[in-house]
Amino acid sequence: MRLRNKPWAKEMINDNLDLIAIQPENMQGKWQDRFAKKQPLFIEVGSGKGRFITELAKQNPQNNYIAMEVQEGAIALVLKKQVELKLPNLQLLLANGADLSEYFAESEVDGVYLNFSDPWPKTRHEKRRLTYKSFLKQYQYILKDDGYLQFKTDNQGLFEYSLISMNNYGMKFDEISLDLHNNEGLNLNNIETEYEEKFSKKGFRINYLKAQFKN
Repeated sequence: MRLRNKPWAKEMINDNLDLIAIQPENMQGKWQDRFAKKQPLFIEVGSGKGRFITELAKQNPQNNYIAMEVQEGAIALVLKKQVELKLPNLQLLLANGADLSEYFAESEVDGVYLNFSDPWPKTRHEKRRLTYKSFLKQYQYILKDDGYLQFKTDNQGLFEYSLISMNNYGMKFDEISLDLHNNEGLNLNNIETEYEEKFSKKGFRINYLKAQFKN
């Protein structure tokens, strides 16, 4: 997802540094200090406009959440929501997902969410996919032993690639669905992203998996 430049974004970010971190390299092992209380910590890598992560935080006050985006315009939209909501269990992070191990300490995180990530379909761009082995290595480092990775996409090619990539990395799959919205076997309180709602209404199937790293 690419968003137009938001002229107001930088000023809003600078005015709300209690809600958003812009120098995460100083935060390894200290993220709980930014929340009202210490609770299990979950990250969404690539939060888009923020519907998923804000709703997740509202529904689960017993957990802490971080919305992570590399685009200033996108994270500013999430920040706009959070300025209104003031959820005590939600923080924002403007940073690149390829550097997670520089921002989070080993075993600091309980779960990672990837929702409708850019598929980067060209072979030469494989290393940019958020389920490429170098990204999986980062997730493994920051996740606790019982932590999990949850992934949703409407892109069949990316989903098939991700299954192979995770399997080759030695991950174990807890749940897999090739049609999430019509899978009654999953006991899942699915929160739709803006993108998910739009494309599922057009008939696109939503692929879903939940996986863990073998210890």
